[in-house]
Amino acid sequence: MNAPTEPRHYRALFLSDIHLGTRGCQAGMLLDFLRVHDAETVYLVGDIVDGWRLRKNWHWPQEHNDVVQKLLRKARKGARVVYVPGNHDEFLREYAGTHFGGVEVMDSCLHETAGGDKYLVIHGDQFDVVVRHARWLAYFGDWAYVTALNVNTVVNAVRRKLGFPYWSLSAWAKLKVKNAVNFIGRFEETLADEARRRGVSGVICGHIHHAADQETNGIHYINTGDWVESCTAIAERHDGTFELIRWADMCRTGVPLQLAHHQAVA
Repeated sequence: MNAPTEPRHYRALFLSDIHLGTRGCQAGMLLDFLRVHDAETVYLVGDIVDGWRLRKNWHWPQEHNDVVQKLLRKARKGARVVYVPGNHDEFLREYAGTHFGGVEVMDSCLHETAGGDKYLVIHGDQFDVVVRHARWLAYFGDWAYVTALNVNTVVNAVRRKLGFPYWSLSAWAKLKVKNAVNFIGRFEETLADEARRRGVSGVICGHIHHAADQETNGIHYINTGDWVESCTAIAERHDGTFELIRWADMCRTGVPLQLAHHQAVA
């Protein structure tokens, strides 16, 4: 991948599933990303803070606080910041329609691109049958997922000592399990159907930690991915086209260092 020649500025950035408050959150990588990416509008598409995990075990290191401060700083500097809660931060849904520190809270919203196309922005848990109708199973799945992430942390600690870059064991395993692949496919189709029902061109969502930018049943389906496993984001360029940014992959190429150097001397 060729390194960009200057820090990137977009019309809109979409981030989801950061899971601040968990040990699996890649806050350091997100901070590096936020330092060299900016936008007129920043959408936080749910599960930014992990209320489920914080209720059980308080974990809030300085890096997690730095992420919050970095996002608030973008709002103070003039960026529009929209927070669309997910299932892990669903307590914020009670505050839909309000503003906190320059951040708008909305249950869902429409984003209009530079080309005039409208996209539904929604976390997506509303269309997950397990989350909606089998809460105990969702909590059990969350426990199993956190356990896998803890194993992933150990694996990556060993990889760092051996000089290898970050790699997600859980993301790799997800794509190898047939039931998980089938669930992802059904989720994509369901969200595409909802976008069609609302008469919009596409949908931008999160929830399943699987980044995508594709056409699904005639609808532009975009998933922001996450900042636990794959470290991905979606950006709308100023010409109205979208870009899937795979930050973990860029880190493996040394692009962040080149961006940071350019920003320091600019």
